[in-house]
Amino acid sequence: MVKQIINIICIPILYNILDEIKDNLSFKIANFNSEDEFLNENKTDRKKFFIITTIHKKNFFLKKNFNIKNIFFFLENNSEQNFDPNYNIFKYPIGIYNLIEKINIQLIKQKYDFQSKIKLKNYSLDLNSRTITKNSINLKLTEREMDIILFLNDSKKPQKINVLQNQVWKYLSKLETHTVETHIYRLRKKMNDNFKDDNFIISSDAGYFIK
Repeated sequence: MVKQIINIICIPILYNILDEIKDNLSFKIANFNSEDEFLNENKTDRKKFFIITTIHKKNFFLKKNFNIKNIFFFLENNSEQNFDPNYNIFKYPIGIYNLIEKINIQLIKQKYDFQSKIKLKNYSLDLNSRTITKNSINLKLTEREMDIILFLNDSKKPQKINVLQNQVWKYLSKLETHTVETHIYRLRKKMNDNFKDDNFIISSDAGYFIK
């Protein structure tokens, strides 16, 4: 799988931190010391880029016609400014693993940017409302449950617990495997209770998968 590139602009300390653990990231990182350096380097479709930058760069990117949904902005915690809810606003300081998790979730959802509803088996998954529907029955999902479904649906083969732990929870080293198993168990139970579907997520010796 080709890794997406996260471009970090004018936040060298963040690049240095991520660079130390780059071998464990599901994305690549690139560092730019200025907006002009970034623009000179990247001449292709800017709507595809994921960018991490400080909030005072907002107007610059808007003028350059970047896809605002693909930009992560950092905002000081004591700021009282209000911003468009479409912006990805992170208040700092922020835990590095929390940031990585948010980036990974955004990358999983990237392919569905222009879809609010996804057909999945005999179900309809609404990304906006986080509901899954079948035969007029709606089930509300947690954000984590939705991420699990999207990841398994994208996977071409069964996924072991440790893979789910790394790819959905993303490098939370203190996370115990039984936490992942509990989430899977609860999700499968919800699907069975609401839709009488005990095979939505299939469990096998090779791992979990959605067929």
